[in-house]
Amino acid sequence: MRIFSLILILGVLGAPLAAQAQPPGKVPRLGALGNSPTAQAGLFEAFRRGLRDLGWIEGQNILVDYRWAEGHTDRLPALAAELIALHPDVIFAQSSIYVAAVRPLTATIPIVFATHADPIGSGDIASLAHPGGNITGLVQLQTEVNTKALALLTEAVPKLSQVAVLWDPATPSHRPGLKAVEEAAQGLRVHLRPVGAQRGRISKARSPP
Repeated sequence: MRIFSLILILGVLGAPLAAQAQPPGKVPRLGALGNSPTAQAGLFEAFRRGLRDLGWIEGQNILVDYRWAEGHTDRLPALAAELIALHPDVIFAQSSIYVAAVRPLTATIPIVFATHADPIGSGDIASLAHPGGNITGLVQLQTEVNTKALALLTEAVPKLSQVAVLWDPATPSHRPGLKAVEEAAQGLRVHLRPVGAQRGRISKARSPP
C-alpha cells in the first residue's frame, strides 16, 4: 500500500529524477497531512524509507512538510491551509478524512491518499477508470466488501434480524458505505442499527442523509 502511494507521488513529481537532473534551484516539495508522528511512527518511517530507496533524500533533493492533527479533526482545515500556503508539488493525505480537508482548497495541486474506503461515494473521484480532477490513491472498495459481508452474515445466521454497525460520522468515506449497507439490509430484511463513534465516544447515530 505504501509502495503504491509512493509510486503515484513520484509519478507526479516526475520520478525517477536525480537531483542534478532537476532545474537549477528547483527542489520538489511534498506536503504530508496525517494524524500523529508517534502513533503512526511505523507508517511514516516506511514512507521516508521508501523515498530514500528511490533516491529522494529529505532536505537534499526533496522537501517534505508534515502537519499533524494529533487526534483533533477540527484542526485539519487549518493544517491543510498551511500546507497549501507552502505551494507543494503534491500533497500526501493519509485517508478520506484528510483528503476532505485539502480538497476544497485546491483543484490543481495533486492529492494522493494512502487508503480510501469509497472515493467515488464521497465524491473525491469520478470513477476508478477515470478519476478526473486532482485526487488519486489506493482504493479499498470497502463499501462493496461491507455489503457482501452483510449478505454472508445473513447466510451464516438465517434467523438474524438486527445488526449494529459501528461507523465514524467524521470520516467522509463512512457515509456512502453506511448508506449502501442500509440499502442492502432492506433487501435482506435485516434491521440495521447505526452506532456513531467519534473521539472516544460511542452513541446511537441517525443514518446519513
